[in-house]
Amino acid sequence: MNNDIILKAQNIFKTYQTNEKLKLEVLKSISFEIEDGKISVIVGASGAGKSTLLHILSGLDRPDAGKVIFNSENIFEFSDERLAKFRNKNIGFVFQFHHLLPEFTAIENVAIPLMISGSILSKALKQSGELLNIVGLNERKDHKPSELSGGEQQRVAVARALANDPQIIFADEPTGNLDSENSDALHKIFVDLKEKLGKTFIIVTHNPGLVKLADKVFEIKDGKIV
Repeated sequence: MNNDIILKAQNIFKTYQTNEKLKLEVLKSISFEIEDGKISVIVGASGAGKSTLLHILSGLDRPDAGKVIFNSENIFEFSDERLAKFRNKNIGFVFQFHHLLPEFTAIENVAIPLMISGSILSKALKQSGELLNIVGLNERKDHKPSELSGGEQQRVAVARALANDPQIIFADEPTGNLDSENSDALHKIFVDLKEKLGKTFIIVTHNPGLVKLADKVFEIKDGKIV
């Protein structure tokens, strides 16, 4: 695999069964490549299959057919257990809803993936504090999600996605619930993470501001990349 290519999708197909027992073809022979250290954006109309594709690329869902090649390996040849370990080690996720645990503080939420990976508490908290500092929330680290604004909660989610130093960060409509000011702040964080830490992003979005920042834009239409 070319050193500049971190992930390849090859002939991805995905079909869902509807309530009427009809098969709905969502993805039809999707093939494309993701460049390392770049921001790649996936756009398309609602229902086009953007989120489905994102879930398959990240190993959250399996395709009916096709391959996702990461570091020269097809991740769908992995067992479910190995695939879960792969995601924990190599993938970070940021969703439209932050999914923070309400009973924990910001720093504790960021530390959870580190603890799951076997890090001791003191080390996990130290690293989590550093990550919150990167996203500009060091002074809010001891606040619970209910004490944070929507933009701050989403920045905690970004810090959590960075916890295990993933090779790729997947984001599904990350600014979908944010106003323009908080959206712009999150966009700046993504660009800074790409430029300063060399992070790779694959983002599904309708936000034109985020599309403008992308290094590459892929459009899904009728189940295919156009």
